This record gives sequence, C-alpha cells and structure tokens, in this order.
Amino acid sequence: MIVRIMGEGQWVLADSHFAELNKLDDELLAEMEGGDASGFQRTLGALLDAVRRLGEPLPDESLEPSELILPSPDATLEEVRSMLSDGGLIPG
Repeated sequence: MIVRIMGEGQWVLADSHFAELNKLDDELLAEMEGGDASGFQRTLGALLDAVRRLGEPLPDESLEPSELILPSPDATLEEVRSMLSDGGLIPG
C-alpha cells in the first residue's frame, strides 16, 4: 500500500503492517473523541514514525495514488477531526 504523509511525501508499506497502523489509528481516534490533545500529538507522532520506519520512501519526483493520506506531524486535533468522515484515518 502507498501512504502519503501530508507535506512530506509517500511511502510504500507491505500490507502486513496494516494491523500495527490500524491499532495506532484506533488509539488516535479514542484520544480525539476524549479531547486528549497531548495524547493525540503523541499517538499521531507514533503513527507517522511507524510509516517512516516500516515503509520505503518513494522518490520525490514519483507521484502515485495513495491508499492512505495521513496528516502532517504539526496537524492539530481540530484539523484532523475535519479530515475524518468514516471513523478513522485508516479504513478498516
């Protein structure tokens, strides 16, 4: 799967990493629902770090369709809330 981090670029990840990313997405959603801004920032950072750690970056000149689009590391809780329409950043 191809994942885009807004403002950074795209990474190719094996589908086998989906469960790990989905677990972090569930935590992020719970923190958003609870209004836990510090937990949200921590978990968003962990989610983005996991993509960077587990994925292989695509060259900057490559532009592929992304299955997942994640917010930038400096996104606020309110900005990410507006991105969500189906209960999570990572479709289940």
